[in-house]
Amino acid sequence: MVILPAIDLKGGVCVRLRQGRADDVTTYNSDPAAQAADWRAQGGEELHVVDLDGAFAGTPKHAAVIAQIIAAFGGPVEVGGGLRTPEAVKAVLDAGATRAILGSAALEDRDFLREMLRLYGPRIAVGIDARDGLVQTRGWVETTAVKAVDFAAECNALGVASIIYTDTATDGMLGGPNLKQMAAICDAAPGVAITASGGVSSPRDVANLRALGKANLRAAIVGKALYDGRTTLGEMNDAAR
Repeated sequence: MVILPAIDLKGGVCVRLRQGRADDVTTYNSDPAAQAADWRAQGGEELHVVDLDGAFAGTPKHAAVIAQIIAAFGGPVEVGGGLRTPEAVKAVLDAGATRAILGSAALEDRDFLREMLRLYGPRIAVGIDARDGLVQTRGWVETTAVKAVDFAAECNALGVASIIYTDTATDGMLGGPNLKQMAAICDAAPGVAITASGGVSSPRDVANLRALGKANLRAAIVGKALYDGRTTLGEMNDAAR
């Protein structure tokens, strides 16, 4: 597996939210580009970046900062948050992002998703954020009636190359991932590379994900546990390998 440290942007700085709540925020670094360079120096192979303000507003808010992050990291960077128009997707890919993550737009507009897949193929990832198995949208503010496993299966049928699955109830809680749901997502989309997100906070969590034995479980995103010093990127990489 690959471990992706996370940079969540709000107001131009690195933050972490508990369960995606905008009113429960901790600021960790006022220089996101420096943080990206540090993750690279610590052994980061890839980087996960979310424009939280963009996710809540529906349009990207950190274009310049994200370009700086991509340049500072010097490796593959996936970017999501507010990518709901062709122009927004093109801009983030032109800035050097390896993958653009579509969330709300992918669920709400299949024609848009198909068109982005036609234009950019594997550079398009779909972010599926869910609580109690139901997909959430618009920065996790709205919960739909769509089952995450059903949407994952549909993404598989459409030829999506990557899914980032976030269990929003566990995100930022340091309590471990929802292993049962992760297994179900992997089974629903066998042709898609799956990234686990939410609650992954220790080498044991990584070992538990690997123990699921899912060949398409490619990666895991780690945020708060790294920022809080509960583990190191080196320890997580060792567990992933």
